Amino acid sequence: MRTTIDVTNLSISYYGKEVLKDVSFSFQTGKLIGILGPNGAGKSTLMKAMLSLIPRDTGEINFADQPLKLVRKNIAYVPQRSNIDWDFPILVKDTVLLGTYPNMGLFRRPNKEDKEWALECLQKVGMEAFQNNQIGELSGGQQQRVFLARALAQKAEYFFLDEPFVGIDVSSEEVIIHILKDLRSDGKTVFVVHHDLSKVESYFDNLILINKELIGSGPVHHVFRPELMQKAYQSPFTMMGNLGVGV
Repeated sequence: MRTTIDVTNLSISYYGKEVLKDVSFSFQTGKLIGILGPNGAGKSTLMKAMLSLIPRDTGEINFADQPLKLVRKNIAYVPQRSNIDWDFPILVKDTVLLGTYPNMGLFRRPNKEDKEWALECLQKVGMEAFQNNQIGELSGGQQQRVFLARALAQKAEYFFLDEPFVGIDVSSEEVIIHILKDLRSDGKTVFVVHHDLSKVESYFDNLILINKELIGSGPVHHVFRPELMQKAYQSPFTMMGNLGVGV
């Protein structure tokens, strides 16, 4: 069995308009992978398609030679903050506890061990003091930490985070990237939709660079090059630039 994640000939369209065209790439597991591209490039679309959250026109996605349906319990997904209903009345500790549900039996309820594990995950992100707060009472960075704790509670092998650093404070970003790097060190595979180009070289092992089609994929030093970045962003690019905020 190959220890790779393979996306082959992935194409997506909305209402007859092509959004992603014939995207293919392959990565070893146990890597921290950034998904880059300008606004409207299809970064979030790519992530959602990999998770079958939206339909695809063509394409296959395999996780270590297995289709998504066989590994779904081993995948944790943190959506964009703008797509979450922060007015929903739920406590922080219960939000994290939801992460334990995919590994439960059909009729089992969370037990003492599940609740202790959820608290441990909150401690990992430095949010245990807020466990009895409503999720909507928190700042953007605190909310993002809680949703990362929920993902950790799932004990997944694959983590997908869509723009986790947008609209959060510096300390929260430092906590989150430290945890993502720890996950990578533990052999987990992490995909991150990202827009801050100044952090690319220090954050990621590999990159996927897209603008409706694949511009480049592979190790950071192979992809994060002026000629490829200029092709993706369709404007002059220097390595000190910080072009585009993507979705």
